Amino acid sequence: MIPIEIALLLFLVVAAIAVCFVRRLLAAVILYTAFSLGLTLIWILLAAPDLAITEAAVGTGITGALFFVVLKRIQVMEQEHRLEKELHANERE
Repeated sequence: MIPIEIALLLFLVVAAIAVCFVRRLLAAVILYTAFSLGLTLIWILLAAPDLAITEAAVGTGITGALFFVVLKRIQVMEQEHRLEKELHANERE
């Protein structure tokens, strides 16, 4: 196994665990999209271009964009940002 494959597999494991433990939904979506991009690179290294193109289009592109639109639509990002500002303001007092 070449070192880049090992690094990509390690990245996938770390990203998958990080998605489970991150508190902010926006960060989870970004990590999920990064995970999908890493998986696309692994498919390319494994000489499976059809799977790589599908993963890039569906996993990274459409699903990531859909998650961002949904988060914006339900206004979760604004609520999380507001709560974070209130928490920091309370810590300063």
